[in-house]
Amino acid sequence: MSAAPALLTLLSAGAPVSGARLAERLGVSRAAVWKQIEALRAAGVPIEANAGRGYRLTRAFAPLDAVRIRRALSPQTRERLGALETYWQLDSTSSELARRAVHLRDRSFIFAETQTAGRGRRGRVWASPPAGNLYFSCLKKFECGYAMLSGLSLAVGVAVLRALRDLHVRGVQLKWPNDLIAEEAKLAGILIELGGEFLGPCHAVIGIGLNVHLPAGARASIAQPAIDLETLCQGVPPKRDMLAAALIEQLSEALDVFAARGFAVFAQEYARHDALYRQCLHIDDPRGAFDGIGDGVDARGALRVRTRTGERLIDSAEVSIRRA
Repeated sequence: MSAAPALLTLLSAGAPVSGARLAERLGVSRAAVWKQIEALRAAGVPIEANAGRGYRLTRAFAPLDAVRIRRALSPQTRERLGALETYWQLDSTSSELARRAVHLRDRSFIFAETQTAGRGRRGRVWASPPAGNLYFSCLKKFECGYAMLSGLSLAVGVAVLRALRDLHVRGVQLKWPNDLIAEEAKLAGILIELGGEFLGPCHAVIGIGLNVHLPAGARASIAQPAIDLETLCQGVPPKRDMLAAALIEQLSEALDVFAARGFAVFAQEYARHDALYRQCLHIDDPRGAFDGIGDGVDARGALRVRTRTGERLIDSAEVSIRRA
């Protein structure tokens, strides 16, 4: 799909563009244009065909631009930032960062317009339709070992929530251990993968998928309710470059605070947005399923659940939690 970004830009003009005109502008055959359009449609991109007039996008496409994103950052964040790269397509932004983690600077960010092998928690596939959402990963390096990173996904969730609040997005909650939800549907997911030495130093590759414009076809293919910023913002979500910059700002600051002080400093803010607090829950645990009432998280970020036999702490992300 190397011609896809240029094709989408041409289709964003508003008026339909003929296949012959597209082929001329792109320097390819009309058959190649048709094949590319069909591939994009299959991936969920809303391209209309107007009989006798050509093709057009129902929503204009503005590609992510690393230069614009960097310019939108504060001078302090720009100075401390590692790499900032944008791609049309990667297998996974987290895989790309992991392959290069040894050589990249701390606080490096990689974005992609689409992923061929995006992944979520517990081995699930993360649907990555092109040209509308945010898929990115951040590299954070720590002097400590793995054991000191308890609660990291929750702190990252708080940082994402802060970025959305900065852009006037309201009504978002945090769902343990790594989701952001709104109106009982998933808005974003976080996946953290650790590397380096178990006892330190180590690094975290923090992958985030955030629904901005989620096509109806992609939404229907997801095995749980999903929502996007377009819905939450009454059809006018933040521009993706500005959203990316806000996320980089908040994540850079929060990760430095976490490295110095751990999750405890985020615990109160997490509690204010805890979607599971005082909710009846069903927990599918590899050691046995059970029901209980959500009772917040502890200072390490473990989920507290009140059951008829007493409190249980859950600190493994290998469980599935749903409201009973």
